[in-house]
Amino acid sequence: MQQAPVLASSSRSVRQILRDVVSLTKPRITFMVVLTAAGGHWLASRFFGVDPLGEFSRIGPLLGGSALVVAGANALNMFLERDTDGLMTRTRSRPLPDGRLAPEIALGLGLLLSAISVPWLTFAVSPMTGLLAAIALVSYVVLYTPMKRTSPAALLVGAVPGAIPPLMGWSAVRGTIDAPGLVLFGIMFFWQVPHFLAIATFRREEYARAGMKVLPVVYGDRVTRHHVVRYLAALLLTSILLVPYGVGGPLYLGAALVLGGAFFAVGAWGLRRSAGPRWARGLFLMSMIYLTGLFAALTFGANALG
Repeated sequence: MQQAPVLASSSRSVRQILRDVVSLTKPRITFMVVLTAAGGHWLASRFFGVDPLGEFSRIGPLLGGSALVVAGANALNMFLERDTDGLMTRTRSRPLPDGRLAPEIALGLGLLLSAISVPWLTFAVSPMTGLLAAIALVSYVVLYTPMKRTSPAALLVGAVPGAIPPLMGWSAVRGTIDAPGLVLFGIMFFWQVPHFLAIATFRREEYARAGMKVLPVVYGDRVTRHHVVRYLAALLLTSILLVPYGVGGPLYLGAALVLGGAFFAVGAWGLRRSAGPRWARGLFLMSMIYLTGLFAALTFGANALG
């Protein structure tokens, strides 16, 4: 078996090496998570009447620390899943399974970024923000990543760190967790379930080959589709809760009902016997439209309330 080079062979340029190192942090995912943290901060600022532009002393450390903790978690995830990544079409070209970088690089990078980010968020933003970051890091790396090989329940565990960033942004404003922040957490939590189950459905063979115990592999399509519908119903109900708290106005309420209803309808369409991978891909696309539209409406709706 060929041993992966610690850095790279001499035929590779420094730029190529750096690009592979950066890819260990999953930049697109990191960027999206930072956006949700920024969104939570902005909404909390509006809710409490704080000028977001006057929050420069905390918004910079919040966004920087959030990027580092997510990047560190992703690098550690790459290290732990390097073997299974090599068995899946969409991940086998990553630097570790492809042999372009040694596993020690991902491990060292992940530990370094994690060690920097949590204290940074704790002391530069707030202790609560640092605590939430630590919970997200541990639950993603220590619990979710290895659990994917043993139980479909890993999805619910993994949805926790995915839903924490908006709560981190919210806690950065006052250093506490408030009810509207928990609703934001709930929206992100419930959204992730149908989003991931859609992916797991049309990539079921890849997950099975890699030994991942996702719901479609373990219990089949029928059970998976019923789970999708249940969590979409919970998502729709949870999204409306921002209105009584005054975070979302009429524009947001209309968007939550229309987008949530459409998302639920697409999910319910999957209960047909003839539904297959094409439906799952449509559900995945709808999940992205829903989240983008909902948070756009929330942003403009909150702005109108201000």
